[in-house]
Amino acid sequence: MAGKDYRAGISLIKLFDMFPDEQSARKWFEAARWPNGRACAKCGSVRTREVKNEKPMPYWCSDCRSYFSVKTGTVMQSSKLPLRKWVIAIYLITTNLKGISSMKLHRDLNIAQKNAWHMLHRIREAMDNDDPMFSGPVEADETYIGGKESNKHASKKLNAGRGSVGKTAVIGVKDRDTNQVDAEVVERANKETVQGFVEERTEGNSILYTDEAIIYRGINRKHEAVKHSVSEYVRGQAHTNGMES
Repeated sequence: MAGKDYRAGISLIKLFDMFPDEQSARKWFEAARWPNGRACAKCGSVRTREVKNEKPMPYWCSDCRSYFSVKTGTVMQSSKLPLRKWVIAIYLITTNLKGISSMKLHRDLNIAQKNAWHMLHRIREAMDNDDPMFSGPVEADETYIGGKESNKHASKKLNAGRGSVGKTAVIGVKDRDTNQVDAEVVERANKETVQGFVEERTEGNSILYTDEAIIYRGINRKHEAVKHSVSEYVRGQAHTNGMES
């Protein structure tokens, strides 16, 4: 992390506050994958519905006629491990600078060592191309993770305003040609931080697609933006649907 002053982490205490149970982990994964509403993880259709008793999976797609979950098509696919344990494993692996063993995951997550080994290698495989340079077209988007101030206990409220207050900022980019994604927690999602991250990850001649947020204005890339504020999500090739998913 040396030389990258925009990077920041969160504590284990904050992580456990964010994900106290399986439902909170599932809501976070689903919100991160489907920010504009649930879509089929296999065909992308929005004609989906919930499945009673969530068997064999929680959702059904009316177009491709198949069941799916937020795990479908990800490194978590076919895993029976709880989503909360995946969240904690991802945190431990990505924040331990000297690496982490499957035995430590086995002990920390209270799972079988063979399951910890498979989990570790799946996450490492997803992270294999660390800090790639994307040539584009590239999509960029930012999000905020954490509970609403209004839902917090009085002792935990920051009372510092609305919107992103008390939440953790994450910025990410996706290369459409390779489908590679790079995302990181940042201390502040301001213009300097976000543009620095995007320019560090993309080639100078790449085409960048974002929403209309002012933090992207003036970025040193060929840039097109869609206006989510007026319900414009796609305009020709301009959209951020891939990054949001």
